[in-house]
Amino acid sequence: MRRIGLVLVASLTFTPLDVEAQTTAKVYQIGFLSPQSAADFGSYVEAFRRGLRDLGDVEGQNIAIELRYADGRADRLPDLAAELVRIKVDVIVAPNNPAIAAAKRATGTIPIVMVLATDPIGAGFVASLARPAGNITGLSSQFAELGPKRLQLLREAVPNVSRVAVLWDPTEPGRREEVRVIELTASAAGVRVQRFEARSPNDIGNAFASVSREGLGALIVQGTSMLFAQRAAIAEHAVKRRLPAVCAIKEFAEAGCLMSYSASLTDVSRRAATYVDKILKGAKPADLPVEQPTTFELVINLKTAKALGLTIPPSLLARADQVIE
Repeated sequence: MRRIGLVLVASLTFTPLDVEAQTTAKVYQIGFLSPQSAADFGSYVEAFRRGLRDLGDVEGQNIAIELRYADGRADRLPDLAAELVRIKVDVIVAPNNPAIAAAKRATGTIPIVMVLATDPIGAGFVASLARPAGNITGLSSQFAELGPKRLQLLREAVPNVSRVAVLWDPTEPGRREEVRVIELTASAAGVRVQRFEARSPNDIGNAFASVSREGLGALIVQGTSMLFAQRAAIAEHAVKRRLPAVCAIKEFAEAGCLMSYSASLTDVSRRAATYVDKILKGAKPADLPVEQPTTFELVINLKTAKALGLTIPPSLLARADQVIE
């Protein structure tokens, strides 16, 4: 009888403590500040979620994700970032420069994880890639290499092109240096590059009209938030004016641009989860070096090539990760 009494006492002593530990375990809030809509960015949010699950972070158990979508309107990002700060999220995930800039203005203390920043040092997000020094870290695009690579791919697809337009949005932080690097590379190769600004959707048609008047033979399109949201219109203008266009990410090629070349957004979204997991476990952003992507995607739209009367060299097609036919 005495032994049974001891068992009962042990049960009464420890079971309530176990229940209390389960009910008081912290659920971390992760703010995800998307510059685009759920339809445009949903697959990358899901890649981020998969990355968290792979690390053992489960929604409803130890994490909750607060999603905020700007629907392609950069002017909405500051209010959405401020909202995430008000609800006291533990970390903010910011996919691109406008989202990072909005989050940076909203807080100097909550950790911010960049998914794919362009020129984060020049944009003032981090002090250096090795030692970020503030509350921001994450992943950075290799802008110094991607722009010249897009120019190289364009010249492979259109060998005789000597004058190339760059469609860019100067209002987005970190983009001027990207254009400058393209211009330097083009100059060394004997190719003339001319900039055409598009600060709003209303500027796109005028920019294309100017490109045609100048007689330029091809086009490089930046991957800014506004231009991404207008990718279907950009592709339509490019085909109508018979301009081979190499663009930033695969959604542009899927919309009808000739080609796209970029880091894999699926891969970097998944990698961003690694930073979030480390921060939630106590790491400081200042101690986490900024990572650069290692996986890149080349997408070629053969339907557009046919519409433009172009024959894509077999050597270029063989390197494509996706061919749209």
